[in-house]
Amino acid sequence: MKKVTLLFFLCFILQIARAQTSTVKKAQNSFDKAQEYLRNNDYDQAIPLLQEAIKADPAFQFAFIQLADINRRQKLYEQAKINYTSAIALGGSPDARAYYGFAESQIYTGDYANALNNIKLFIAQYKGNDPDFMNRAKKYLRDCEFAIVALKQPVKYDPINMGPEINSVHRDYFPSVTADGTRLIFSRNINGNEDFFVSEKKDKSWSTPLPLSNKINTQKYNEGAQSISPDGLYLFFTGCNRPDGLGRCDIYVSHKNGKDWGEPFNLGAPVNTSYWESQPAISPDGSTLYFVSNRPGGLGGYDIWKSMLKADGYWSQPENLGPEINTPYDEHTPFIHPDGKTLYFSSDGWPGMGNKDIFMSRMNEAGKWSSPENLGYPINTFNEETGLIVTPDGTYGLFSSNLKGGYGDMDIYQFKMPENKKPLPITYVKGIVTDKESKVFLEAKVQVVNLKTKKVDYSDYTSKETGDFLAVMPLGGNYAFNVSADGYLFYSENYQLDSAYISKPYVVQVALEKLSTGKNMVLKNIFFNTNEYTLLPASLTELNTLQQLLKNNASLCIEIQGHTDNVGNDQQNERLSLQRAKAVYDYLVQEKIEPQRLTFKGYGENKPIAANDTDAHRRQNRRTSFIITKI
Repeated sequence: MKKVTLLFFLCFILQIARAQTSTVKKAQNSFDKAQEYLRNNDYDQAIPLLQEAIKADPAFQFAFIQLADINRRQKLYEQAKINYTSAIALGGSPDARAYYGFAESQIYTGDYANALNNIKLFIAQYKGNDPDFMNRAKKYLRDCEFAIVALKQPVKYDPINMGPEINSVHRDYFPSVTADGTRLIFSRNINGNEDFFVSEKKDKSWSTPLPLSNKINTQKYNEGAQSISPDGLYLFFTGCNRPDGLGRCDIYVSHKNGKDWGEPFNLGAPVNTSYWESQPAISPDGSTLYFVSNRPGGLGGYDIWKSMLKADGYWSQPENLGPEINTPYDEHTPFIHPDGKTLYFSSDGWPGMGNKDIFMSRMNEAGKWSSPENLGYPINTFNEETGLIVTPDGTYGLFSSNLKGGYGDMDIYQFKMPENKKPLPITYVKGIVTDKESKVFLEAKVQVVNLKTKKVDYSDYTSKETGDFLAVMPLGGNYAFNVSADGYLFYSENYQLDSAYISKPYVVQVALEKLSTGKNMVLKNIFFNTNEYTLLPASLTELNTLQQLLKNNASLCIEIQGHTDNVGNDQQNERLSLQRAKAVYDYLVQEKIEPQRLTFKGYGENKPIAANDTDAHRRQNRRTSFIITKI
């Protein structure tokens, strides 16, 4: 679309030159000389000649229009408006495209009421046959109508500079935050070189930003437009003009192992191409990568695309997000919130304030995106707004700008998000995995499964150096949480987040026990209906983890135990607990675990782990567990 606009501009000023003359010889001579420079796009030489023509003939309407169009091309919109005003004030019937240029200049200076009148005049009078040109005019019409209403209904907006703890005399921009809100990574441009810096939040204060890693930052190339995974372990970023690049800009990833980052890896084809790929945004489960590209097959100049991580570890052929998100114009800076469903992005195609505005869209249960919603005025203005991220708790939006009173030519700011534009609420489980006896950190697999959707929302390994993990859990789900390591009894927990709002995250210390005879473990994610012993489908995640433990340790033998609370008949409770233990036994045998390695027993209410005095305590006593009988 930009090429269309530029082509129109060049044709317009040259057509005017051929079609119009002045009766004042000096004015015409200056005008003709200006055309020679304009054919070579030499505006600096053409402008004073056009000014001479106007001075010699103040009624030279098309010299005013041509000068206004050059001003508009140079984004000198206030000066353009002055020259358009002078041209139209001379009367007659100026070319309809003058009204288009006048309207565009007014839109980009926030004069929407007058812009609306002029764009209507253009649409009514334009006799050309360029559909792209007319479509853009109609888009400007929608922008004006939207902006006039938005100005009357401003949202609360008070951007606050994040202060000298984060910002510097240099250009600071493109912030990204981990899910726990304790680590901020952003780009800083020092003497033309873009690098990543990181700051840690301690006691509600940000530390002095330090260069992220010399394995990622380079002196020769620029690194920017990054996306950090919620756990802070994967950094997807844009690298341009690198020797291993497929195009001008490619998407790279680096993995943090322990305290330092690994060497960046070019994602390669099919994500990267000979075209422009940039501005990655990774979903909280790491399975979907959103990014911007101008590759063929899109709807506009720059579109948002997505690629899925396949089981073999490679990325799928990218898909365009389609007309639900993309337009015939440009979409940029996607940000997928840790809730995994709320997308923020900038666009100059959806109705807005005229330039790039920030929009929000939410994915429904069927995977379809809602119609994008403009974040409103004055979050969006006639200036270009891009690069918004939203904090994990949904409270603040972070962006970069050069607002008055900043510390450098661009600083990072934050503002409170409007209530109706907030993402969905989330919480997270965060902790460290250690050996219970030695206390040393362990390399362990951490997995979070949404038991409603059967989808793995998080699966990764901790490092031996730090043992830490962080997994996001959007509210509304019921989650199985498992931690496992070779030679150890796995850890099991269940988080039911489908009802009450959880304001605080879960912070756990996972101390895994080495496999040994007599060790006992409660299976937190084995489920039955009340007074029934048929395993519910949500139990499969835990059953498969137990099955894998037995397969990985071929000599391991266990007793599967069923337990109840004290409600009801003792004999019935004992029978029910036995039947439930046998259901687990039957499943494991069905999955090719040797029957001689398994026994089962029902203990009824005889082995409580909590007092049977409250519903919560009785729920703890209704459980399935196992004990190692041989190793």
